[in-house]
Amino acid sequence: MLLLVDLDNTLIDRTESFRAWAAQWIPAHGGSANDVTWVIEADLDGYEPRPRLAAKIQARLNLPVSADDVLTQLRSGVVAHVRFDPAVGAALISAVAAGWSPVVVTNGSVRQQQSKLRHTGLDKLVAGWVISEGAGVRKPDRRIFELGADAAGRSLADGGWMIGDHPEYDIAGGAAAGLRTVWLHRGRPWPESLPIRPTRTADDCATAILDLL
Repeated sequence: MLLLVDLDNTLIDRTESFRAWAAQWIPAHGGSANDVTWVIEADLDGYEPRPRLAAKIQARLNLPVSADDVLTQLRSGVVAHVRFDPAVGAALISAVAAGWSPVVVTNGSVRQQQSKLRHTGLDKLVAGWVISEGAGVRKPDRRIFELGADAAGRSLADGGWMIGDHPEYDIAGGAAAGLRTVWLHRGRPWPESLPIRPTRTADDCATAILDLL
């Protein structure tokens, strides 16, 4: 069975990784506690474009380096602070043993997302991955889900599941591609503006995978 899984705030806690980086890096570069709070809000849970966020940080802290330098430290710092939940790894191993083919389908840059996969060891636990920058298409476009199925040697026509935290990109996109879906709600209500609903909801990724098994 095909199992497509989002990366940030699904397989890994990207939000906590960013918070940990900000709490360390911002004070080390002259920022205050208010600046830490500001940058966490400006991050928009990872959806503020990285170059724009880096430029904002450089300007706010009046740093004697370029925004590109800040961008480099931002990207590498977040990866360094990623902590992988062993329960997720165990769930993936169980899924593979049960005949499932897990593939990561994520928006983002190839270098950044591959760094996260390798830093956590996820690259050894999944059948493959598709990253929007390299694929030339982003979730929720159907094509990226097709490429995910291709990476597992499967077809969307055979059915499968998509697990993710983003209502539109992961759940609406996955449903439109013909997949059943599991939404990681992260304490949020489902947005009433979306006409579809997830097949299931879950508190975390490990629970979502094990419930499917």
